[in-house]
Amino acid sequence: MLLVELFHFFATSMLTLQDYIESHTTPEPEILSRITRDTNLHVLNAHMLSGQVQGELLRMLSRMIRPQRILELGTFTGYSALCLAEGLQPDGELITIEHNDELEPTIRRNLAQSPACARIHLIISDAIEILDGSRPSTFDFRLSSFDLVFIDADKRQYSEYYRLVFPLVKPGGFILADNTLWDGHVIDPAYDKDKQTVALREFNRLIADDTRVSQVILPLRDGLTVIYKHP
Repeated sequence: MLLVELFHFFATSMLTLQDYIESHTTPEPEILSRITRDTNLHVLNAHMLSGQVQGELLRMLSRMIRPQRILELGTFTGYSALCLAEGLQPDGELITIEHNDELEPTIRRNLAQSPACARIHLIISDAIEILDGSRPSTFDFRLSSFDLVFIDADKRQYSEYYRLVFPLVKPGGFILADNTLWDGHVIDPAYDKDKQTVALREFNRLIADDTRVSQVILPLRDGLTVIYKHP
């Protein structure tokens, strides 16, 4: 009996808060679980995947917003795009831009597994060049409007992404920005010369000072900022 009690004590004491959160969050659907396994097995920097908890939050936010059009900057292997697509209106569409052309076969294979694949449009290109019109695209972003934008690309470019997408977001729309706490580096003086950390600090200050929006940073994983564009 003593051994059983000791085993239970050590087993429960090793449980982390993240373990607890994951065990009390809706499990990944099978398609997302497959993408998680495949990404961890075959793709570098697999930690960039949104994952179960953040993925479920993206799905919930999209369902609440019920967007007609979504723009995503930074597709990686398609996990977050499929989460966001869950809330699309029946005739809605999601445009996702990924700079890394080596990921294109993986992304297209993953998106093809979803019933929403016909409404998800992948662009392999530099997001800034696409958004500022310096690179041709099948979509004219100058005439586009979005209910929801998810920023999860080059951290050094976050402020520029924001400036470019803000006019494209409908009044009352939302912008989500991932990794805005950057593993706590945003408050660590040891990273004062790290370009990505400096850029994310500038982005966070830019949003905090922008009276056109309301915002909150959620301490989820690496930080997720939810930004509401005032009507």
